[in-house]
Amino acid sequence: MTAEAPVQTAEAKAAYDTRWKRVMDCVELRQPDRMPVAMLATFWLAKYGNISHRQLMYDYEKTAEIATRAVLEFEPDIHAPFILAIATGNALEAMDFKQLQWPGHGVGEDHPYQYLDREYMKADEYDEFLFDPTGFYLQKYLPRVAGCFEGIDELPMWPGLHYFRLVGAMRAFAKPSVKAAFEKLVKAGEEAERLANHHAAFTAKMAALGHPGSYVSTAVSPYDYIADYFRGARGMMTDLFRNKDKLLQLLDKARQFLTKMTINASRASGNPVVFIPIHWAPDAFMSDKQFREFWWPPFRQMLVDLIEAGVIPMPLWEADCTKRLEIIKDIPPGKCIYWFERTDMVKAFEVLGDVVALRGNLSPSMMTTGTPQEVDAAVKHLVDNVWNKGGKLILDCAFGIPDETPIENVRAMFGAARKYAG
Repeated sequence: MTAEAPVQTAEAKAAYDTRWKRVMDCVELRQPDRMPVAMLATFWLAKYGNISHRQLMYDYEKTAEIATRAVLEFEPDIHAPFILAIATGNALEAMDFKQLQWPGHGVGEDHPYQYLDREYMKADEYDEFLFDPTGFYLQKYLPRVAGCFEGIDELPMWPGLHYFRLVGAMRAFAKPSVKAAFEKLVKAGEEAERLANHHAAFTAKMAALGHPGSYVSTAVSPYDYIADYFRGARGMMTDLFRNKDKLLQLLDKARQFLTKMTINASRASGNPVVFIPIHWAPDAFMSDKQFREFWWPPFRQMLVDLIEAGVIPMPLWEADCTKRLEIIKDIPPGKCIYWFERTDMVKAFEVLGDVVALRGNLSPSMMTTGTPQEVDAAVKHLVDNVWNKGGKLILDCAFGIPDETPIENVRAMFGAARKYAG
């Protein structure tokens, strides 16, 4: 897919710069001209566009058309990378991705994603990962999580190969299973490239119309990386007691390569903001002692290293993290956006208001089952108790617009933001 980049007029550039400045003023703890409003949505766009969840995931052009209509109607100050976040069906299928079920692939065509929480790394495999992460990926992990990698586990162990041993090692590439794996990988790569090109075209079009994206790159905390994608919930919780020392070693190792990967991705994207969904930090998931020992230290160091590299981390603290506020305050001020799902935003402002910009956090239940009048009142509550008291708030829903949200409630959200803080 190739297309000539759209031209940004002087008027559109001024609108783009004004919107982006509002967000950066919040990040840098300066008062913007008005409260910025963000738009993140996934399958709500299917409701907005009156199509199925599956069509939204598989039809690049239709998804871009619906997302464009939504941005032009609601005029958010920043919008999500809708194509990258939603239109992934073709790429997932080409990979034979195994960690996820998605509309029409494991679940109904109008159902949301379902993550498959399993042990993708066994408890007795810590040493293998610690010794050679790349080798572990090639030999064990990748074939377990995506069918397109099945066969590459028959490649040789690369460390130690030298001189004429390299000649003998080349035999592996003649194996039918290895050749088949590379053919599948090429096809998956070509589909991933199409996805990236559609994302780039959408982003360029939005910029030409005066609308900046909120982020492109994503990251993960070291603890969540291991818990979510390797050990699974049950395995990780037992590791806190049975594999404590090895877990701490792996957390530190993961921090190093996750930080490097995130910096490189942020720079390549041209957008300094990096979205970091947080899954295991909530108050109910572990004790304060465990949080201080296992979860927070590697992530705090990662945040500091990202900030020093010019990245603006944007963790989304899922569920209720009220008990963590005093701990997670310990970062350089004026460098981050903290997005809260269910944490009391007024309390978050009281503790963190002089350290970070805040994002969120209109209730999902209120957005889906409430009236436009109730949405209006909820926005006014945040304006009165956070924004008008000096809080640098980027208004959004708890975790983007819930899939079932009535369209009139989204209109009420954006209208109230402009009415009370615009």
